[in-house]
Amino acid sequence: MRKRLTDKIAVITGGASGIGQACAIRFAEEGADIVVADLNPCDATIGMIEALGRRAVGVAVDTTSDADCQNMVDEAVRHFGRADIGVMSAGLLHAPQTIVGLDTAEFQKILNVNLTGVMRSARALAGQMLKQGKGGSIVNIASSAGHIPIAGSGSYCVSKAGVIMLTKVMAMELAQSGVRVNAVGPGFTATPMWNPATDSEEHRWAMDLTPMRRSGTPREQADACLYLASDESSFVTGQVLFPAGGQFTG
Repeated sequence: MRKRLTDKIAVITGGASGIGQACAIRFAEEGADIVVADLNPCDATIGMIEALGRRAVGVAVDTTSDADCQNMVDEAVRHFGRADIGVMSAGLLHAPQTIVGLDTAEFQKILNVNLTGVMRSARALAGQMLKQGKGGSIVNIASSAGHIPIAGSGSYCVSKAGVIMLTKVMAMELAQSGVRVNAVGPGFTATPMWNPATDSEEHRWAMDLTPMRRSGTPREQADACLYLASDESSFVTGQVLFPAGGQFTG
């Protein structure tokens, strides 16, 4: 049986851990070869991909650098000949801080990675897809926090709201080219970025916002990304899928 991403080439930022790593492994299970891009070492992710019988290459990428993002795409072409899919997963959280007390440089740092970094990565990849002339799928990682205000998380909320609008604008601009651009907006997901103790006030607050009363898993987020990356969503662009445990049922 043909797998959903057989012989596709996927470029995944933030691929060393968390949702990015889960996407790399899930996509490899479905037959893709992977460019694993991250500031951190990608050896563990690459090893898991190769254990599945697929090819992988690691690329050191600072998504706040135009040159690094372009090099990431160039490396995909150099190693595999093309790029068919992208998951823009690199991101940062920040310690709770109200807007009134927020340092401007910290606000800008979060936007530089979470929003402008996604733009730089997606822009470089979309440019390559346009050159190839065969379409493609880009999945930007937003967050349910881009849809709801969270006190103390202004930088993060604003950056993820920006990713949602960036996704919609890119989708509109690229719709006739065959390049689809969608986003996944995870709810609270157990990753190295967010993993409070289950008896903590933070965890209880998060579960109060989540009707399913549990955290998601990186693999559940990767499954959502897989749908948007694959031809199963061939008529879907400019949309945000929220795997968030029912956060927006009300």
